Formats: sequence, C-alpha cells, structure tokens
Amino acid sequence: MIYGGQDQPKELTTGTILPKVNVELFNRVLEDFAREFQLGEDKHIILTIDRAGWHTSSELKIPLGLHLEYLPPYSPELQPAERLWPLINEPIANRSFTSLEELEEILFERCQVLLTQQFAIKAITQYHWWPKIQV
Repeated sequence: MIYGGQDQPKELTTGTILPKVNVELFNRVLEDFAREFQLGEDKHIILTIDRAGWHTSSELKIPLGLHLEYLPPYSPELQPAERLWPLINEPIANRSFTSLEELEEILFERCQVLLTQQFAIKAITQYHWWPKIQV
C-alpha cells in the first residue's frame, strides 16, 4: 500500500510504501509525517483524508500539531491524491509479477521518478477550489 501526501503551498510530495493498511501502520505513518514536518506545539498542519476505516479508528494516535480534516463520505473525487493513481499505476498496468517483492520494487522505482516530477504532480492535484492556507 502506498501512503502519500502533498503539501499544496510548498509543492512537496511525500510517500511511504507499506505491505498493508491498518490502524497500527497508519499511526506509524502519522508519527513519521509529524517528525518529517517537525510538528508540535509551535507548528501545526491540517491533513485532509478520506474516511477509510483505519483513518477513523478510535485507536488512532494523532501526534501533537497534526489535525485531521475528513472529506465527506463517499467522495474520492474530492481527494487530490486520488488523481495520482493513474501515474503511479502506469508501469504495472497489464503486467503480471512473479512476486510481491517484484511489484513493490517497480512501484518504489515509479514513486522515485514521480518525486522528481513535482510539476506533473501539481498539475493534476492542485484543484483551483482547494483552500490554500499558510501561516
């Protein structure tokens, strides 16, 4: 599973590839995210996410400085990151793989390439109506 995000004002994209989705791994992603962006009492980020079960669990441990904003139910078209899937999936479309490791390696390489193409990512993920909040 690819966990990813984009800092709209700074045009920075980040991502993590993990073997599955669950609350425990999502907590680790949130912890890593907070550490990477140095969140805390003096620095806050609003993270917009969908309502997947692991995003809404009572077992979530939300780091200090991170605030979750949930999209309306059943509205994947509102999530800018959803538009990245076609770009991510290009090298794996219509292919079969001999192992999960082979698939993960190709996805990892694809994500590395996409991280160098911030303009392309911005072009498909920055909605004109998305609020641009910067303090």
